[in-house]
Amino acid sequence: MSAYNITSTHPAVFLLMGIPGLEHLHMWISIPFCSAYTLALFGNCTLIFIIRADAALHEPMYLFLAMLAAIDLVLSSTTLPKMLAIFWFRDQEINFYACLVQMFFLHSFAIMESAMLLAMAFDRYVAICKPLHYTTILTRPLIAKIGMAAVTRAVTLMTPLPFLLQSFHYCRGRVIAHCYCEHMAVVRLACGDTHFNNIYGIAVAMFIVVLDLLFVILSYIFILRAVLQLASQEARYKAFGTCVSHIGAILSFYTPVVISSVMHRVARRAAPHVHILLANFYLLFPPVINPIIYGVKTKQIRERVLGLFLRKEAKGG
Repeated sequence: MSAYNITSTHPAVFLLMGIPGLEHLHMWISIPFCSAYTLALFGNCTLIFIIRADAALHEPMYLFLAMLAAIDLVLSSTTLPKMLAIFWFRDQEINFYACLVQMFFLHSFAIMESAMLLAMAFDRYVAICKPLHYTTILTRPLIAKIGMAAVTRAVTLMTPLPFLLQSFHYCRGRVIAHCYCEHMAVVRLACGDTHFNNIYGIAVAMFIVVLDLLFVILSYIFILRAVLQLASQEARYKAFGTCVSHIGAILSFYTPVVISSVMHRVARRAAPHVHILLANFYLLFPPVINPIIYGVKTKQIRERVLGLFLRKEAKGG
């Protein structure tokens, strides 16, 4: 049976290589990947369960955290199961349309994560700079609107890509040198004028990272100014302590993005697996580390988690 669909100009399936140059190590590489995915599932599901079950945690900060955990669950589940199938069973085939769907979800939820980190920065700004108006500003309807705005922005920006990719003729083969359907990895197989895809992809990435990060930094400038105006040192530590978890989440998301971007431009001659491992780290690290950061640094979350497991042990005993 031909690999190409006779009625269209695209392959019926693509072949995902996994990590080029490290195929002989796929089984070993799968161990940390599987462990990270298990931690991401367990940690984020635990966060969502605790926040949903405890009415005392139905505050803006924790509602945003639950949204972030849900986004991380989808983000990791979009790529990891297929990657593990490649590593374990050499199941490299992915349907053309499944590839486009994976790409759409992957990039859309990465944009949503950035939006949610910005929303959480706004939450911290209101809590510290306008504490008396916190409950009147961050109402449930506003939180719902922020969540919808994050989804709408991501979907609007990513919807053109699958249609653009579907219109190309793929004459450069069907082997994607990656472990998932990343936009530019698919574009490289297309023939014809792909300049718009290249420019659009870069423009969206720059728009999201620069704009969101700029507003996050601006929020923290106001927060820092407000904290430094507090009378006692203890009050300063307490106020800034509420931001530590969020700062950790910001660093875990944006640092790999910046490193990966710099590596693509500075170390172009680096082996392909270096760039692909960095791209995987960018997708895996935030979903794994965010529940740990908030579990360790947020007293209310930590107490609920400990209480949950202590009750289970007591029942077991």
